Amino acid sequence: MHPTVTAVSAHPTHTFTKPTRPSIRLLAGLGVEGDAHLGTTVQHRSRVAQDPTQPNLRQVHLIHAELLDEVATEGFHVLPGQLGENITTRGLDPLSLGTGTVLHLGPDARIRVTGLRNPCAQINDFAPGLLAHMVRREQDGTITRRAGIMGTVLASGTVEPGMRITVHPPQGPHIPLQRV
Repeated sequence: MHPTVTAVSAHPTHTFTKPTRPSIRLLAGLGVEGDAHLGTTVQHRSRVAQDPTQPNLRQVHLIHAELLDEVATEGFHVLPGQLGENITTRGLDPLSLGTGTVLHLGPDARIRVTGLRNPCAQINDFAPGLLAHMVRREQDGTITRRAGIMGTVLASGTVEPGMRITVHPPQGPHIPLQRV
């Protein structure tokens, strides 16, 4: 099975959940047209408060539908867009990708993977106890963030459910994703 887009979401204001749409338009260097996180500099409110001149490495948020399936077995009913992601995928293991991986979505859109989403307490506001499934402390003490990946838009294009995703790892050694 080839990785595919299963849903796309955007919202013009800073809300936790984003409604699904028939399609979204990615704009090179900016993010998702009409989304609150669109811009060349950081748009996430907590990061704006720290330094509003930081580059926006979080223009697009992707999450894998398999994670939503997994938390459903734990009693959490989470639909695409409800965790704030812009693109929901299936058949892609985003957490295993390396920093700098390029994702081609459909014929035109391209996203460069910048890192892991850092899950926040708002996830528990959405569904009490869900945050524990998004962040895990492993036996060796390391923290595993599972709430998706972030990226920047390299090439503009329309993205809609059903589109195929092609993965292009960067040249050189694999650099594991870190939180951004």
